[in-house]
Amino acid sequence: MNTPAFETSDDDPTAIRLAQFLAHPPAKVWRALTEPELIAQWMMPGDFRLEVGHRYEMAGVPRPNTNFSGTVVAEVLAFETERMLRLRWRDADEGQGNLADWTITWTLEPEGRGTRLFLVHEGFDPDDPYQVQAHRIMSGGWRSIVTQRLGQALNDL
Repeated sequence: MNTPAFETSDDDPTAIRLAQFLAHPPAKVWRALTEPELIAQWMMPGDFRLEVGHRYEMAGVPRPNTNFSGTVVAEVLAFETERMLRLRWRDADEGQGNLADWTITWTLEPEGRGTRLFLVHEGFDPDDPYQVQAHRIMSGGWRSIVTQRLGQALNDL
């Protein structure tokens, strides 16, 4: 298969889509996506538990220009071990007018000796200027997090 190591699509204002080849087997990538101490190394710390319906919070950096309070309220919506993980993300401070209600879906596909990791982050409102700004920032953020921080966490395993 002759696909680039990193692919992204920015043509949909309601979603962020990216694909990244990781030179690690799906079982290892799955661990990085689902073990709380590993998630904290590459994304945000939180009380994640691989259980449909489990709700937890993750602490990030507040971003007033996107109306983000700095705390994500997340919920595990679905999973297929070593294949797919779907989460719901909302801002903890809905009182500030933040209507963010996003779905994050990770899909893993074996590829050679590694894994093709797909991310779909959807639910952005293209009519909300804060959401447009969030889409722009998070699109770049996901690229760097997945290519650098997740890759480093996997290398350290």
